[in-house]
Amino acid sequence: MLREKIQAETVTAMKAKDKERTATLRLIGAKIKDRDIELRTADKKPEDDELVTDVLMKMAKQRRESIAMYEEGGRQELADKEQGELVVIEEFLPKQMSEDEMRAAIAQIKADTGADGMKDMGKVMGELKARHGATLDMTKASGLVKEALS
Repeated sequence: MLREKIQAETVTAMKAKDKERTATLRLIGAKIKDRDIELRTADKKPEDDELVTDVLMKMAKQRRESIAMYEEGGRQELADKEQGELVVIEEFLPKQMSEDEMRAAIAQIKADTGADGMKDMGKVMGELKARHGATLDMTKASGLVKEALS
């Protein structure tokens, strides 16, 4: 399971005295625990690997946004720190779909659902997330869906 792999990597990083990696892995662990606490009262709990993947995807998205903002603001040292964290986070995420694979998936969903205009964007995005949620960047996918439906 992904949770145990992250814990094992944390121990390995601590033994290797890799401070940056250890800090990032501990941050991941803390975010997962926060999510566990949030879900204590939930009626329906997701599968463990699904939960961990969701947390990692959100963390990766936050890092990408921070990197863009820091680079825009001329704070390269902070952007580099965020980039280092992003590299560690992405180690545990499933391989992301390429743009061509995303276009093919969108075309397939468009054909399956009979979507033909922008009014169907929500339906296509929902189906795309259901089928390929963990393996694609929803921000990029949104642009490609708009392009495909217009």
